[in-house]
Amino acid sequence: MSKLPATAIDELDRRILNALQIDASHTNADLAQLVHVSPPTCLRRVKQLTEQGVIERQVAIVNPDKIGARLSAIVEITLDVQAAERMEQFEQHVALEAAVLQCYRVAPGPDFVLIVQVADMPAYHGLAHRLFAAQTNVRNVKTYFSTFRSKFDTRIVV
Repeated sequence: MSKLPATAIDELDRRILNALQIDASHTNADLAQLVHVSPPTCLRRVKQLTEQGVIERQVAIVNPDKIGARLSAIVEITLDVQAAERMEQFEQHVALEAAVLQCYRVAPGPDFVLIVQVADMPAYHGLAHRLFAAQTNVRNVKTYFSTFRSKFDTRIVV
């Protein structure tokens, strides 16, 4: 499935994408009215953007405080061996852990940065043991705990 280059997204696509990123729960009729096109045109464009991979998925954003996942952590990981297969093994291991919301390979500095959301410090301790202490290829772990989240957004302005 090929993805559209940024230049292939026209003004209507931009309006649709911006509207959906603010609230994806709009009905097609409401979205069409919001972006000033007919419902069939809107439906066709959303379907096309989805098929092309521009829209990856539609999700609900849950408030972590309301479900007891109050501890946010940003974790830097450095591996002993950075061979491609060892990096991929670590990524596969991390992908199985639901508390890891995001995983990035980064450079320079550590090999990975993880965004983690857990209930509390004992939950983080368990996760750290499973993901880091029990792994022979993890050389260094540095964790930053969030004391206050002043901004959170998932929207990319298009």
